[in-house]
Amino acid sequence: MIEVLVVDDDTRVARVNAAYVEKVPGFHVAGEAHSAADALRQLETLPRLDLVLMDHYLPDETGLAVVQEMRRRGHQTDVIMVTAARDVSTVQAAMRHGALQYLVKPFAFAGLRAKLEAYAELRRTLDGGGEAEQAEVDRIFGALSTPSEPDLPKGHSPTTAELVRQSLMNADGPLSAQEIAERTGVSRQTAQRYLKLLERTGRARLTLKYGDAGRPEHRYVWATRA
Repeated sequence: MIEVLVVDDDTRVARVNAAYVEKVPGFHVAGEAHSAADALRQLETLPRLDLVLMDHYLPDETGLAVVQEMRRRGHQTDVIMVTAARDVSTVQAAMRHGALQYLVKPFAFAGLRAKLEAYAELRRTLDGGGEAEQAEVDRIFGALSTPSEPDLPKGHSPTTAELVRQSLMNADGPLSAQEIAERTGVSRQTAQRYLKLLERTGRARLTLKYGDAGRPEHRYVWATRA
């Protein structure tokens, strides 16, 4: 489980962002902070913290000042800026201080979900350890790219792709094409096509369920659950 600290000066916004985080499989909100001082205090006191969603406009300091102080104190916790600050100088400073991503307010759940999923993919890649060839380095640096949807082949509908994706993300475990079809209202053959697309793009993993006889059933699970 990836432990997250949500930092925002607006308590209502912090609650909404925290609720968004909790909806993404593999993530848990460890705490909320509404000021720079509170954020730094929780960084010191929380038993474990992997990621900070950092607002820039805080009542006592800027979010970037908090990131600087984090690094000065030796905290290597990852940071994603989540803020209404749009000026290029702030974006550039965030990059220089080591923010992994920058999400501009206002945003919908899908926008934050994409950032978090990309971050989870980066963590999985880095957890493998070892040495990296150039292709692996490219994959690590590309892991935080967050297109809203993979390029769809001809004959694929973005609406159907989203239905299948949501059904798989919200499932408690692996699902078959037939189960996806029943949840989305599409045919089994259509569900199978979109599941294979998600598997090819790395968003879903294929598992096999063996019965008493015959071929094993293909079942799919969202990548962060695999």
